[in-house]
Amino acid sequence: MMKKSILFIILSAVIFATMEVALKLAGSAIDPFQMTFLRFFIGGLILLPFGIAERHRLRTKLAPGLIGYSVLLGLICVPASMVLFQYGIVKSNAATSAVLFCVNPIFTAALAHFLNKGDRFTAAKGLALSVAAAGIVFMIRPWDIQAGNSLAGALMSIGAAALFSLYSVLGTRSLQRLGVFMQTALSFLFGSALLFVILILMGRPILAGVAENLPVVLYAGAVVTGMGYLAYFLAIRFSNATTGSVAFFLKPVLAPAFAVLILHETLTWNSFLGIALILVSSLIIIRSNAAKR
Repeated sequence: MMKKSILFIILSAVIFATMEVALKLAGSAIDPFQMTFLRFFIGGLILLPFGIAERHRLRTKLAPGLIGYSVLLGLICVPASMVLFQYGIVKSNAATSAVLFCVNPIFTAALAHFLNKGDRFTAAKGLALSVAAAGIVFMIRPWDIQAGNSLAGALMSIGAAALFSLYSVLGTRSLQRLGVFMQTALSFLFGSALLFVILILMGRPILAGVAENLPVVLYAGAVVTGMGYLAYFLAIRFSNATTGSVAFFLKPVLAPAFAVLILHETLTWNSFLGIALILVSSLIIIRSNAAKR
């Protein structure tokens, strides 16, 4: 079991670490709303068979209330958080947006205090939030913003992380009844459906440019959004949520490395300091969650 867990943790960490690079490559050729719709629709379809199998195993019923709640989760995740995330990548360096989005576990710990009963905001979580805030400041370097970055892009990445944390916290309320695969698949597909309507109303492209950029679209949808989450959930299944979260601990290290190697981005001293501080804050949260378990 542990060997399988380690395998899936490494696999999910590597896949998630390539996400910003892939979306950065797509961002110059495909509309951000369109790219978000395509990747979550494809990812949701990949996860759906696992969700159906899980539903049969758990013998859960898709009551109207659960369907409605999944629509709400999809709205928060896809048209809100992930569209903002895509714009953050377009307006920032891939390394910066990747590291800034990695603060979402810190936001999750803070939001859980207000939205989930019995989830206290401890001193450890307060320390993690403070260290993460310092990491964000150094990563952005607002007094002298690095070439390729922008304050707007950084704020969009942080906003996307906060909204994804809200999605994660609210999702815990229905997780036991729906199952992790089914809930994720439904929220991705419902969120994509809502975004499809938005694309039509705004007159934005839906399939235009996809054929010319098919490898990037398929990688972002099938590999990053589909297989990435599948590997992450399997890592949790073969261990636990705390161990599985190591994948997100590895991403702030791996994602900038891929950005440098593939996109030829440059990391400055403040980037290394920001990454280190955000890693420390994530480690505090992981240790806190492990102690709680």
